[in-house]
This record gives sequence, structure tokens and C-alpha cells, in this order.
Amino acid sequence: MAPNKREREYERRRYEKWQQRQATRNARRRRQRALAAVLVGALVIGIGITAAVTLWDDGADDQAASDLGASDAATKDSLVPDPALAQGRTWTGTLATNQGDIAFELDGAAAPQAVANFVSLAGDAYFDGTSCHRLVTSGIHVLQCGDPTATGTGGPGYTWGPIENAPADNVYPAGTIAMARTAGDGSSMGSQFFLVYEDSTIPSDAAGGYTVFGRITSGLDVVQAIADAGNGADGVAPALDVIIEGVETQ
Repeated sequence: MAPNKREREYERRRYEKWQQRQATRNARRRRQRALAAVLVGALVIGIGITAAVTLWDDGADDQAASDLGASDAATKDSLVPDPALAQGRTWTGTLATNQGDIAFELDGAAAPQAVANFVSLAGDAYFDGTSCHRLVTSGIHVLQCGDPTATGTGGPGYTWGPIENAPADNVYPAGTIAMARTAGDGSSMGSQFFLVYEDSTIPSDAAGGYTVFGRITSGLDVVQAIADAGNGADGVAPALDVIIEGVETQ
């Protein structure tokens, strides 16, 4: 069932509050960096040295980025989690939903930016209480999640690229976890991702394929059951309400 007006308004307010928390946190980080720069400058003077069928996020992250203004481009970039957070290793975790748990592995070596992004958002409880808003059952077979507004237009207020670890043959096996993005734009990834529940061939567009950053290790039957129930009245959202209750990674 598609979210009603009241639910969409709730999700919008929740998203705005999350953005405010992020803005406060990042402002604090900027102040800390500025203070560090002053201290380093003082030290330098003192010692005399001179010396971001097509799967998309409807461009909402681009809009959120533009809302920051051109002069804040560097600030937007600073919001993107550091790829080093992926640590070049395999992460494990669980996506807990009201329809059942989905266990996964994330490949921090093959897709460091995507994994760092997902782990960081999960750690901030960004996905908690959000709906999986899109189910595709024809041509390709995916369940799309990660939009706090449940409209297909939401994102974390930043975008990133380029595409990482896209399959050369355009085949995404069942169990694949990959990033959604705006059509034709390899630097438009934000928070939306999709779960492939049956082998799917997804043609590349002008920007390339889609960033594969993990795989489902158990719970694929949960996603399949959601798909088997079909779409809701709008033909886009799954007929079953799919709510992410929490995401744990380690």
C-alpha cells in the first residue's frame, strides 16, 4: 500500500529533523577543523616555517545538493562519508524489517565509497522507520529502499560518485545489493539502494551500470515473499508495507 498523505508528512518531518541533526554535527566538525587549522598555523608561524529499465532516485539528491547553493559545494562534499571508513574489508549485518530479517555482507574492498556510505547512515539510524518504496516485478526484479520520504525523491542531502563495482555483463544475480541513482548520472548516488530477488539483467546507460556493494546471505525468501505479494494500488510500492526497523553492521 502506498503511503497516505499523513504518513508522507510524518516521513517528511522525520527527514527534516535528521537533516537538522546532520547539519549540527557537520557544523561542529567544521568548527573543530577550523580550530585545528588555527593551531597548526600558529605552530607554523612560531617555528618560522613558510613555506558523489533504469533504477533511479528521481533526482532528489541533486535538488538537495542544489539547495545548499553553489558556494556550499565544498560543504556538500564534506558530508559524504570517507571511503576509508569501509576499511577495505567484508562487513556483515542485518536489515531488520517488519516482514522479516535480511542478513547481508558488504564488500568494502570492491565498493569502499558505497559501503562507507551505507555503514555511516546505518550507524546514524538513518534507515530506521523508513519504507521500501518501490517494487519492480517485470523485466527486472528488485525491491528499492533507503528513501526516508518513501516517495522516491528522498536522500541524505548529498550525492556521490563515481560508480563502483558494476558488473561488466550487466547481470545482477539474485541477492545482489546495489545503489540506485538518477538515470544517466553516475555521481547521483545518495542513500537509496535496491535488493535483487531474482537474477536480473539491467542495461547500462550513459553513466554505466550500478554500484554493487553487497549481497544477501540469508532472508532472500523474505524479499521474494514481498515480491510475490505484488504491487499496491499505485503499481509502484509493494502491496505489503515494508518498514525497515533497524540496520546493524559489524
